[in-house]
Amino acid sequence: MRRHSVEDVVDMRRYLVVLDTDLLALDEKLNPGPVNYLAKQQAQQPCDVVVLSLVATRQAKLSPLELVLGAASGSAGAAPKKPPTAPQPGHDISAAAEHRMNRAVRHLKSIGYQANGIVSDQDLVKAVDAETRIHDYDEVILATGSHDDSRLARTLHMDPIHHLQRRWGKRLTVFAASPGSEPDH
Repeated sequence: MRRHSVEDVVDMRRYLVVLDTDLLALDEKLNPGPVNYLAKQQAQQPCDVVVLSLVATRQAKLSPLELVLGAASGSAGAAPKKPPTAPQPGHDISAAAEHRMNRAVRHLKSIGYQANGIVSDQDLVKAVDAETRIHDYDEVILATGSHDDSRLARTLHMDPIHHLQRRWGKRLTVFAASPGSEPDH
């Protein structure tokens, strides 16, 4: 095992890899994927990677329409039913995010990166902003399974990815699992 000198640490680039999906599955789906991209960066200069795994809080909440429909489902003569709540039994979304983060960190370490991870229950923009206020990163790599935002928000560039692109510019690389997607720098 190679020890890093003070000079190595100073010259080491720091990457924040933000996940809302399984890193290895996304890497297999895309060519090149985020792991291949990091390997290319590592070949040029040693890398320190922090994996930020996002808790999928949207999956735990019901939409306003679902809440209205659920509340209106009681019969007219019956007492109002309790509004529906998000399904929670048997599915711990925080544990899923932690598992995703641990799996990514183990894989990155096994192929030679210095890596560690954190889990956040904040939305994408708030989580990235909070982490990058605390630590300096040379680049943010977003590895996402899908764009849950509306087409209108994306068209008007008001979605979270465009918000991050305005802030990070060329220092943001996006890997999205969508048909025909390629890394966006």
